[in-house]
Amino acid sequence: MTHDAPALTLPEELILLALDPDRGKPICNARDLGYGTAGAVLAELEIRGRIREERGRVQVVNPLDPADPILATLLRTLDPPAKGRRRAGIRARRWVGEYDRYVQEKYLDSLVDRAVLSRKSHRVLGVLPYHHHFPGVPDLSRSVLDRFAAAEAAGYPDHRDRVLASLVSAIGLAGDLTRLGRTGRTVMKVMRRSEWTAVAVRHNVEQNETGNGWNGYSWSGYNWSGDED
Repeated sequence: MTHDAPALTLPEELILLALDPDRGKPICNARDLGYGTAGAVLAELEIRGRIREERGRVQVVNPLDPADPILATLLRTLDPPAKGRRRAGIRARRWVGEYDRYVQEKYLDSLVDRAVLSRKSHRVLGVLPYHHHFPGVPDLSRSVLDRFAAAEAAGYPDHRDRVLASLVSAIGLAGDLTRLGRTGRTVMKVMRRSEWTAVAVRHNVEQNETGNGWNGYSWSGYNWSGDED
């Protein structure tokens, strides 16, 4: 984002924007945030020139590992550059639906390891683990929120700002984060429809709402709050 942003990836920024600092939980549905962080990974890889989208499918155009180790690991889950194949790459919406929990877990762990977030862990009935996450010191979540508001006020001048806003809308956070009321929500919704990563996220959010979400890559057992996602 703009205005001297810290070295945070898009999935990390999205997590910080979604965090309720008092409750230590996301202000949106935790599963939807998982979809959002997975979509944000694809957006980050596209911005870094590693992938592109073609007809809803993700294609690797540069398999060189990014410096970020999580991004590097996730890039390897995508198909290598096509060699004469007609339908290369996995569908974006499928990848988002299969890797949502894994992506969210990895980035939450990374944020805790770097003291951007602190974690309080508990167990339901002494067995099932759940976690609350709170801003670290300094509070980067506040600075990310302020930069998001500044980008909105300026009309989202940067592509990265527009992508983040479209993902915010895709997971249902536009109403919570906009400072422009209905106009702000509408602007983010329009951008959401033009960003392929946000389209893939929104598809999974809507499928989850109807009980038809993906069940392929089951990285279960990680929970923000002890509530079912």
